[in-house]
Amino acid sequence: MRPSNAEIVRHRDDDPPEGASPYVDGCRPPPFTVEIAEYDDDWPLAYARLAARILKALPGDVLVGLDHVGSTSVPGLPAKPIIDIDLTVADSAREDSYVPALEAAGFQHVIREPWWHEHRVLKHNSPTAHLHVFSPGSPEVVRHRMFRDWLAQNPADRASYADAKRSAAAASNGAGGTMQDYNALKEPVLREIYDRMFRAHGLL
Repeated sequence: MRPSNAEIVRHRDDDPPEGASPYVDGCRPPPFTVEIAEYDDDWPLAYARLAARILKALPGDVLVGLDHVGSTSVPGLPAKPIIDIDLTVADSAREDSYVPALEAAGFQHVIREPWWHEHRVLKHNSPTAHLHVFSPGSPEVVRHRMFRDWLAQNPADRASYADAKRSAAAASNGAGGTMQDYNALKEPVLREIYDRMFRAHGLL
């Protein structure tokens, strides 16, 4: 099931409903020092090891898709040394179908966002990884793949995004910010690239 073009190009800024928290158990993370490292050839290998663990943990009727996304998936792009993985499951709202198995495989459930594509995040510590869980048809999965491939094929946008990441990290670290602050600081450049990518693909 592929989302519509309108869903793919839409930038959503969905805040939690009043009184709700995206953090499991309501625990907000502390200030986070953002490290931007030069591209490391070990990142795809780390993804492959984690993917093998995920594939072993989840039954075939639950797991629908698995992708290395984010900056560590783009050769030559500086990144936080955190492996981002998109996991598509049959129904991400049914946490009982995948969370216990992934926790047994060494992941910790840290984020629950039913108001944003039924998104969940599980964290792995060594190697450090964020596992983003979606259901089939989520536009975010398509957007992430497109952005990964676009940056790999477009050196100018890859360099622009690298500059934005370094600048955002310096500003966030200087202010004692969180990961969310860092993401917000680089968001304008990220969206410029997304819009250019969408136009090139005839989606805008």
